[in-house]
This record gives sequence, structure tokens and C-alpha cells, in this order.
Amino acid sequence: MTSILTYLAAFLLYILIGWFSWRNTWYQASSKASDRVLVTITWAHYAMLAPLLLHAMTLYQSMFVGAGLSFGLSNAISTIVWLTAFIYWSSGFFNRLQGLQTLVAPVAAAAAIAVLLPLFFPSLRPLANTELPAFKAHLLVAMMAYSLLTIAALHALLMTVVERHLHHPATRSILTNLPPLLAMEKLLFHIIWIGFVLLTLTLLSGVVFSKEVFGQPLTFSHKTLFGFISWGVFAALLAGRQLYGWRGRIAIRWTLVGFITLLLAYIGSKFVLEIILNR
Repeated sequence: MTSILTYLAAFLLYILIGWFSWRNTWYQASSKASDRVLVTITWAHYAMLAPLLLHAMTLYQSMFVGAGLSFGLSNAISTIVWLTAFIYWSSGFFNRLQGLQTLVAPVAAAAAIAVLLPLFFPSLRPLANTELPAFKAHLLVAMMAYSLLTIAALHALLMTVVERHLHHPATRSILTNLPPLLAMEKLLFHIIWIGFVLLTLTLLSGVVFSKEVFGQPLTFSHKTLFGFISWGVFAALLAGRQLYGWRGRIAIRWTLVGFITLLLAYIGSKFVLEIILNR
């Protein structure tokens, strides 16, 4: 019962904070009481810690249910979304770019859905070799890479909306207080660089230390193929940025293509194995 209440409490708090942030972001676009709005948004930022901690508790309860580590599709999605929300929340203390609180509402909504997935779709088969330190390090770096590149994809989508707003301005919009598009683009590439480095470490550890990480030699699979394709997309994007000054729509498209390919590599392979093939 305590476990179910923890899931429900985290879900309701995510929904409440997401609604509160969305409402006050809209209010900010049409109100002159900027100081009051800033206080309420700051309050929501600190309050976000409560559902994040509860979400972490549910992940621990669902993943460590026995001797092994249960890390099926639902736990994988929930972990990536939790890390995404946590990284985004933590960055608010270091990169206070005014207006980026617009993403709080969709991040909270996604986390509200993700926190319930392990409850309704529990992982039944624990992973092998989870006691190995190499496997734990590989998994941690992989989850960090996926989470940062998820944030990059969300940021790219937000930039798409901002760009359209510049060409078709509305009289009342939540986008009027966002940072300049160039500043958002600079932040996007900072995120991609960090995520790309972590993704590189993930792939290298999987290839070079396959025996230590997975307990078996490297095998060419759907996951491996799409993982390297995703790495190639982000590598080409960063090279294009350095050599040809890629920006704007080109950068956004490559970011989204790389992210979708990464989803196919990990989440897609797990979906096929667990849901379709029931393995």
C-alpha cells in the first residue's frame, strides 16, 4: 500500500506543479506583475524537488526487487524521464535563462506519466551481470546520455515554436519572455556536446568492454546499429556546426533525427523484445 501511495503522490504532485507552472507562465505573458510571477515560478521550481524524490523512491522499489536489477521497458522510460526532469531542474540553479520555465509544464507532465509506468507494467525479468561494476558504470553513463539528448530534443522543439512565433507574432504568447533565439541555440549545442561525449563513452564501453559489461562478446544487433547511426548523426551535426556554421532549422532537424534514432536504438529494441516478442 505504501508503494502505491508513493506512486500516486508523485503523480499528483507532478500534475499540480505542471499545471501551476503553465498557468503562471501564461499569466506572465499578459500581466505586468512580473515580480509576483517570478516569486511563484521560483516556488514551483523548489517544489519540484518533492515529486522528484518520490519518483526516485518508486524507481528504487521497482528496480531493486530481488538479487538482480529489474530494468525493463517501463523502468527504462521512467528512469530516463526522471533523469531528464532532474537535470533540467538542477540546471535552474546554474543557468537562470529567463523564460525557460516554459518547459517545466511539459517535463512535469511527461514525468507524471512515466512515474506510473513501472506500477502498471512491472519488469518481470531481472537483467544478468548487474552485479558487475563495469555494467553499472555503463548503465549510468548511458542513462545520462539519453537524458541530456532528450533535453536537447525538447529544447530544439521549443526553438521551432519560437522561430515560428517570430514570423507570426501573436498578441498574447508565453514565448514573449524567452531568451533570444541565438542564446537558445548556443545552449542547445552545449547540451548536445555533453550528451555526445556521454553517448560516445556509452558506445565505447559497450564495444571494448562487452565481455565485462554484458558477460558476452559484442554481437551486432538492432540496438547496436541504431546506436551507431544516432552517434553518426550527432557527430555530423557537431562537425557541420564547426565547419559550416550550421544553425537554425538545419541544427534543429539534425537534433531531432539523432534523438529519434537514439530512441529506436534503446527504447525501440526493448519494446520489440518485451512487448512484441515477449522476451
